[in-house]
Amino acid sequence: MRHPRRAGATSARAGRSAGYASLCVILTAFVPWAAARAADPQEYVTTLRPTGNADLDAALRASSDLLSLQKTQAVSPFALTGRIHNDYSRLISALESYGYYAGGITITVTDVDPKAGAAKGADTGHDGRDPDLPEWLQSIPAGRRAQITISAAPGSVFRIGVVTLQPDKGDPPVRLNADEAKAFALGHGAPAQADNVLAAGAALQVALTEEGYALAHVGTPQAWLRPDTHTLDLAYTVHRGPVVNLGAFDFAGLQRTHPAYVARRMTIAPGELYQPSRIERARQDIAATGLFSDVQVTHGDTLASDGTMPLAFGFREGKRHSVGAEGGYSTDLGGRAGVTWTHNNLFGNAERLRLTALITGLGGSAEQGLGYDFYADLMKPDFGSREQNLSARLEGIKQELYSYRQTALLARIGVVRHVNRLWNVSFGGEIEQEQIQQMRATNSYFIVSLPLTANYEGTGVDNPITPATHGVRVGASITPSASLTDGTSFFAIMQATVSTYFDLTHLGLSRPGRSVLAWRGTIGNVEGASTFAIPPDQRLYAGGSATVRGFRYQGVGPQFANTRYAVGGTSMDAGSFEYRQRILQKFGAVGFIDAGQVTGNHTPFQGTVRVGAGAGARYYTPIGPVRLDVAVPINRPAKGDKWELYVGLGETF
Repeated sequence: MRHPRRAGATSARAGRSAGYASLCVILTAFVPWAAARAADPQEYVTTLRPTGNADLDAALRASSDLLSLQKTQAVSPFALTGRIHNDYSRLISALESYGYYAGGITITVTDVDPKAGAAKGADTGHDGRDPDLPEWLQSIPAGRRAQITISAAPGSVFRIGVVTLQPDKGDPPVRLNADEAKAFALGHGAPAQADNVLAAGAALQVALTEEGYALAHVGTPQAWLRPDTHTLDLAYTVHRGPVVNLGAFDFAGLQRTHPAYVARRMTIAPGELYQPSRIERARQDIAATGLFSDVQVTHGDTLASDGTMPLAFGFREGKRHSVGAEGGYSTDLGGRAGVTWTHNNLFGNAERLRLTALITGLGGSAEQGLGYDFYADLMKPDFGSREQNLSARLEGIKQELYSYRQTALLARIGVVRHVNRLWNVSFGGEIEQEQIQQMRATNSYFIVSLPLTANYEGTGVDNPITPATHGVRVGASITPSASLTDGTSFFAIMQATVSTYFDLTHLGLSRPGRSVLAWRGTIGNVEGASTFAIPPDQRLYAGGSATVRGFRYQGVGPQFANTRYAVGGTSMDAGSFEYRQRILQKFGAVGFIDAGQVTGNHTPFQGTVRVGAGAGARYYTPIGPVRLDVAVPINRPAKGDKWELYVGLGETF
């Protein structure tokens, strides 16, 4: 905003400022000893007297060089005098930015003893505009310092008077439609604060460009003070220009990525109405693919020959390869550790290949020995549709569990479709060739399945590792399967999990996100075959961090007589409750109780309910909380573990 023209004002202030400068020159030229002492450092301390308006006080404090620079090294008396003179204009500008155009600033300098706090001549302190101030500052004895006091007298708040929207040269008169007037929203009588005055012009320009006026411009307003009425009249110069469509797109910086993929991925296209918000969303969408470390979009100040606005996209491609580590530990499954290698943008269309090698079963109570999990994942985004991704996995597994020993090779392929912001579904096919030993009997299985899943994410959390504080999550699946070895058996595995979260801030008991209650319920059922007609790895189990803590993995449900070997079942249900409390910034604590049961009669909510309880600690990192939970069984079965420890990344649910 241009500085308001004060009706009837004179240049006396400017004249006085010139007088200060002239006096300093005379002192320097004709008082040689003053120049010699001008370099002597002068310590000072500054106090700002409150005005009663906390926001205004903060603005004054932020504007004052005396306050912001007083902790730096001491300056000479002449430099300190210059700093005082500069603060007058800076503080006046701060007052005016809040609508106080008739306010005044008083700066007083006194001589104090830092130890005693006594001021010399406190009643007759030097005014900051006193021409003799530099000489007086030099006369302050050693061991004493200057006490500077700033007092602001805001006066009355000026309010908005007449607001004029004038056309640029050659433009027609300015008439705002309803949306434009709503965006401008600078009414008569509103406080004449600089932020609001400038924001109104900026909001009007945004509204115009959103309507397709790509070259629209709203200038910085001219302002006239009316002291008699305590109002501020404003005049904005508005240029609309023509309504513009998008022109050709130019892509720069693409080295390995195919321009055709980027063009297909765009949510805008040439020929559509120019709208900055849609252009920005398109830029963010391309950046969200993870292919680029930076995506920029710009356009010029002139239109193309066909009257359209071309866009220039600039890309900086990210790293093509990355290596990561994975690890975790629990007393039941032991340790797991491995590495992951990722190839991004495999064929130039954002395909991602991820190779992972894990060693599992490092000392767990539910394990009989070391195992492995090797797999290769290929993900192709925008498969057939912008909202669909194709994924494929080839995996080799070896598990030495107490329930069974398994060696398997499996392959799966599927499509994940994002139905909307909250829902996604996936479907596909899977084949598995495996050999399983259970209770000294070894069997081979060839399993074909067609999994179908649906997921609802209503917590507002995009990253699954980030703790949710509100909302609901739902996951449901049905997997029709056939075991084709040693006689064919058909069965369908059905499972559903619901999690919900409640922030105690809604009850006024804590700050947002600090105290959260979390619930999880899981139910599963297998139809079409009895327990022993189903391969052991396809049966339902409970126990461990995913269902009932305090019991080892697969430790809840029927067991073979006089062993710790789980049979598995055809129905399962489990529930968990947690209280999560943040402590300071990076720490947290959790208390929880879990319960669940497994049976072999296809009917949930039957069998022996097992209950576990415990507590945990959290350390919050930028990528998610590090979790450490300890749980004990309330009703431990024969040969069950006495306690369990779980370490991982992210919350349990």
